[in-house]
Amino acid sequence: MFFRRLNWNVVGWFNIVSWISYAVIALGIASMIFHYVQTGSALRLGLSFTGGTDITVHFTGSVTQEQLKEALGTVHITDEQLNTLSVPGDVGTPRWTIQTQTDVGNDSSPVWNALNAAAPGIHVDRNASQISTVGASLSQEYLLNAIKALVIAIAIQFLYIAFRFGWNYIFGLVTVIALVRDSAMMIGIYSIAGRRVDDAFLAAVLTVIGYSVMDTIVILDRIRENGKLMAGEPYEKIVNTSILQTMTRSVNTLATVIITLVALLALGGASLQNFAFALLVGICSGGYHSIFYSAPLVARLQQRSRNRSRAAAIDTSVPRTVAEARARVASSAERAAISAARKARRERDRQAAANRPGGGPARYKRRRTEGPAPSGAVGTVEPDLDDDRGEYLEPIDPLDAQQAGLHDEAYELGHEAISLNLGDEESVEPHPAAEHPPHGPETHNP
Repeated sequence: MFFRRLNWNVVGWFNIVSWISYAVIALGIASMIFHYVQTGSALRLGLSFTGGTDITVHFTGSVTQEQLKEALGTVHITDEQLNTLSVPGDVGTPRWTIQTQTDVGNDSSPVWNALNAAAPGIHVDRNASQISTVGASLSQEYLLNAIKALVIAIAIQFLYIAFRFGWNYIFGLVTVIALVRDSAMMIGIYSIAGRRVDDAFLAAVLTVIGYSVMDTIVILDRIRENGKLMAGEPYEKIVNTSILQTMTRSVNTLATVIITLVALLALGGASLQNFAFALLVGICSGGYHSIFYSAPLVARLQQRSRNRSRAAAIDTSVPRTVAEARARVASSAERAAISAARKARRERDRQAAANRPGGGPARYKRRRTEGPAPSGAVGTVEPDLDDDRGEYLEPIDPLDAQQAGLHDEAYELGHEAISLNLGDEESVEPHPAAEHPPHGPETHNP
C-alpha cells in the first residue's frame, strides 16, 4: 500500500527510462563487438557450444582454487572453470571438476603431472579421477532452431495477449517490445561481465521471458480495469494510477526472487553461478521494464493512435488510396451531371410555362409592410395584380403560399366535404331535413 500514496509521475519518466535502456544495450553491443574482434565470437561460449575437456579429479587432501589455477597454468590452461564436488566424509575440498575449452588430446600425462604438483604432499587419486573429451552439443543448427522457437513463442504470446485484452494490438505490441528489450539487456550485461554462455544461459533467458510477461500482464490488466472505473479521466492518469496500484506487488515479488538468486550466486557452484547471474540480470531488467517502460509505452502508443485518428478525420481533402481518388472523381462527375440535368429541366419548365395560355401559373406577391416586419410575419398576400398604391411587392412561389396557408380560402371554395355513412348491415338514408337544416336563429334550451 506504500506506493499507492506516492505522487509519482511514472508515465512522465518514459523518456529517461528509455534512454537508460538504450545506453545499457549500446554498451552490451559494443562489448560483443570487442569480443568478436578479439576472439572471433561475440560472447564467451561454454563447452556446450565449443567442446573441450572435462576433468574430474580427486586429491588425497584438500586443495585450494588458487593452487589449482597455478598448476593448470603450467600446461597453458587459462580458461578453466572450476567447481567443487562434495562427498560425505571429505575434509576440506579434495574433489574438483575442471572444464576447459583446451583440447588435451590423447596425451594427458602433462595435465596429471601438473595436478600432482598442485599442493605439496598431496597427490591425485587416479582411480577416482578421469579426463574426458566433450563435444559441441549445441551446434549452429540447434541455435537456429532455438531462435525460431523463440520467435514463434513471442508471436503466439502477441496474439493471445491481443485476444485477452479485446484485440487491442497495443497491449500485445508492448509485451513483445518489452521482451526483446529484456533479452537484449540480459545478453549485453552478460557480455560485459564476461560470463560463459551455455545451455543454462538459454534456460535462464526463457525463464526471464516468462517472468516478464507475467508481471507485465498484471499491470496491463489493472489498466484495463481502471479504464472502466475511471471513465472520462485522461488516459495517462489511468495508466499512472494503475502502475502505482500494482507497484507494491511487483516490488515485493521482485525482492523475494532477488534474495534467492543472490544467495545462489554467492554460495552455489560455477555452473549454478552462471545460471543465477543470468536470472538475476534478466529478472531485474524485466521488473524494471514492466513497471517503468511497458505501462508508460501503452499510454504513449494510445496517444499516437488517437492523434492519427484525429488527423485522418480532419484531413479528408486528400485521398489516401488510388481507389478513393477514383471514387471521388466519379462522384464529382456524377454530381456535375445531375446538376446539369436539373438546370436543363428548370429551363424546359420555364419555357413551357411561358408558352402556356395565360402566361403560366398564377404567382403570389407578399406586400412589404412599412417599417421593420415583426418576427415571423408573413405579410399580406394577394393575386399577381398591379398594386394601385405603387408599393413594391415581393413575388412568392405558389407552393410556398400553399404551405404558408395563404390561399386556404380558395382551396376551401373548390372542395366540399364528403361524409360517408358505412353501416354494419344497412345503409340508412339521411333525412333531407337533417341534411339541410333550416336557416334561422338558434334556440338554446335553458
